[in-house]
Amino acid sequence: MKTKVRTLQIAFTYIGTIVGAGFATGQEILQFFTQYGRWAMLTILLSTMLFMWLGTKMMIIAQRIEAESYEDFNRHLFGEYAGSLISLFTLLILIGVNSIMLAGAGAIFEEHLGLHYQTGLLLTIVGSYFLLRRGISGIMQINSTVVPLMLTLSIIIVINTLTIPEAGHFLWLDTDRSPLRAWLSPILYTAFNLGMAQAVLVPLARHTKDVRALKWGGILGGAGIGFMLLTAHFAMSAQMPGILQFEIPMGSIAFQLGSIVQFVYLLLIFLEIFSTFVADIYGVTAQLKQHLPIAPKLITPGVMVICYALSQFGFSSLLSLFYPIFGGLSIVWVYKLILSPVNPPPRNNNTSINNGDVYLHTQPVTRITRK
Repeated sequence: MKTKVRTLQIAFTYIGTIVGAGFATGQEILQFFTQYGRWAMLTILLSTMLFMWLGTKMMIIAQRIEAESYEDFNRHLFGEYAGSLISLFTLLILIGVNSIMLAGAGAIFEEHLGLHYQTGLLLTIVGSYFLLRRGISGIMQINSTVVPLMLTLSIIIVINTLTIPEAGHFLWLDTDRSPLRAWLSPILYTAFNLGMAQAVLVPLARHTKDVRALKWGGILGGAGIGFMLLTAHFAMSAQMPGILQFEIPMGSIAFQLGSIVQFVYLLLIFLEIFSTFVADIYGVTAQLKQHLPIAPKLITPGVMVICYALSQFGFSSLLSLFYPIFGGLSIVWVYKLILSPVNPPPRNNNTSINNGDVYLHTQPVTRITRK
């Protein structure tokens, strides 16, 4: 029973980490999949298989090299110098993304709840701080709440879409996009999201001793991501091409289903922002505490203050410059992950048995830590 619960917690955390606010709004699915028409179903299947394989592989490797942070993992893939540089760039991207998400939380409070913009920011920060005091268990708890809600809403939207005449559009939806771009899109999507998700998936794996739960959690999580990609694509395909005009395409669909679904959708968007913010701050803190000569309990609020300050300014234009660079870097990162062996060279001849899984003790990654 304990293994099954842990498996579901890992799967929900994996889904919640990948399926962020950009996914919930529908823009990511629209840009990476739906706009490619008839190719979308096949490319979603490809992306799902990559999430199931590479996400699970990343977590298993992270556990076996005892990686405390994504910097440890990157040094394992790229070597000490290149891995540290890549991690530094990832740190900047994560802080920038969190600043924009924090601004999004403020916008929800201001535009839809009639409250002050700063109220949304401060409530998100304070709530995140108290949840992060619980460590990785707090992240799994919030995702164990958010992800079932996301899955329920997805099913409701699918059931509603089945009742309209255009429900079959996903099968023959036409496109003028090239097949090459269509097949590169799921690879870029998977690489980019796994590159971001390593901030929480690596420390999650490090603190999971049950290998079987880690493996099946990764497989179920990847399958869950694929299911949500399919449901969103199915719903938006039925609204093409008119849905292209909306900034929040999934919102336009949810708002057609009545005030209750609209409220649930807005709550979901906020919770997605909240859970992703919590996860990323945890990952950034895990990296910084290996370098900064201050107490870890001071690092978390320090990072939050930086994100709060940046959320007051137009940081999105700067981030739009970094995003393509990080996207290209993520392709290289996934390539290195594919080549990396699951079983690193053993440290000794001893073995451990964990819920029926036998694996070799391996040499943990070398860390640079300041006391």
